[in-house]
Amino acid sequence: MDAVRVALLREVLAGTEWLGATRRFAGVLRQAVVSHGGGLLLVGTPGYEPWHLAAHLVDEAAWSGTPELSPTLVRHDPHPSDPAHLAVGLGRVEAARRGETLLVVSPEGPDAPLLERVHDARRAGVTVLALGPADGDLAAMAHEALAVREESELDLDTVQHLVSAAAGENALPSPRGRRRLRDRLSRLADELTAPPPARW
Repeated sequence: MDAVRVALLREVLAGTEWLGATRRFAGVLRQAVVSHGGGLLLVGTPGYEPWHLAAHLVDEAAWSGTPELSPTLVRHDPHPSDPAHLAVGLGRVEAARRGETLLVVSPEGPDAPLLERVHDARRAGVTVLALGPADGDLAAMAHEALAVREESELDLDTVQHLVSAAAGENALPSPRGRRRLRDRLSRLADELTAPPPARW
């Protein structure tokens, strides 16, 4: 989902609680990683790995000049043949220490082994954030949680798009990011002002 689609989605959601909620959560995320500077770990469940959120946070980190937003994707079952950025296993959560931030994305709630690792990480001083169910052990354990209920008008994937976009929006873009934004806006302006195609 690109910046134009996110803007359109925000227009549709104007007047709902989602804009404020996702911006607040993104603000806590950004503050945690920037102020602590220990890095961001992103983990899902065995059945749900937040690939898209990882990719969008990498983009936002580059655009905003906030490298701390670029996460390490932690996977439940990485393979030895995976590229380095996809080969980080749950041992990374066990090794997390004070100053680091752990964002857990879970549609139905994490299983017991992951919950135990998250609990140990929190005891070690890690800031724990959660996207997922409103109730349960993870929500109670997290320093900040954004609930995405099954009956919500937005699904978890859409909420992740809003969070990632908001995470980078209050930071000043880097020179490279400003150039990329100008290029995107220029292309959009060209598309909007182009004459209609000739009819044959």
